[in-house]
Amino acid sequence: MAKGMREIKRKIKSTQNTKQITKAMEMVAASKLRRAQNAALASRPYSDKLKEVVSSIATSGSSVRHPMLETRPVKRSAYLVITSDRGQAGGLNSNLLKKLVETLKSKHKSADEYTLFVIGRKGNDYLVRRKYAIQEVAIGLPDSPTFADIKNIAAAAVGGFESGSYDELFVVYNRFVNAVTQIPTLKQMLPLDASQFGKKEAGATAQYEYEPEPEAILDTLLPKYAETLVFSSLLENKASEFGARMTAMSSATKNATKMIGELTLHYNRARQAAITQEITEIVGGANAIS
Repeated sequence: MAKGMREIKRKIKSTQNTKQITKAMEMVAASKLRRAQNAALASRPYSDKLKEVVSSIATSGSSVRHPMLETRPVKRSAYLVITSDRGQAGGLNSNLLKKLVETLKSKHKSADEYTLFVIGRKGNDYLVRRKYAIQEVAIGLPDSPTFADIKNIAAAAVGGFESGSYDELFVVYNRFVNAVTQIPTLKQMLPLDASQFGKKEAGATAQYEYEPEPEAILDTLLPKYAETLVFSSLLENKASEFGARMTAMSSATKNATKMIGELTLHYNRARQAAITQEITEIVGGANAIS
């Protein structure tokens, strides 16, 4: 009985230590989530202004054309997959990667029909274990990434479309809804949807004079705009990562609290049974003497 009580007490202590860790991780994730949301909001003015300028150029005349705005027959596709470097975020990465693999199997007959770019150690490890060829990888990103952290891989992915290495580019990431809900998303990034640039915003709009010609400006701005979309997806995935981790650690803390309660109940029952047994033995011994 004493051995069983010591084992229960050891489990209670171990679970209490685990609870302290998960609670601390929950609080850290909540703090990082707020920063990630603020970063996503802070990046919007730049991307909105860039879209406004590109839209102005794209709709300035019927003669303005650019390969990144034109749809061509699809012979090869590319996927830029954004995952986290660390786990302990529930099914955040596994759900996204399962969606990617299902898409690859259903849409392509062989590995020659697609190219993979990966951001995040979890995505890289998952795909390497399954023998998928990866063209370029970016891992070890900070919790508050900057555009410089993904500039090279974003430029490589966009440049491959411009050069004709593939005919469409998708970004695969977790779209952030709230701390509880993150949606695995596969979104076509290139070719850019020309219709989105044809919509005029209500109210006064700025008028621009271009030097040099609009086509030359689009050659520079459209790749920048596409790279900005990659960075925006990265920020959303970061917010999703911290939201999922906060939720997972919150659930772990609640489960630990429940387990401690159950173990404490078992311990008290075992202790009460031991005391009762000792009293019974004492009374039995006294009766035998008398």
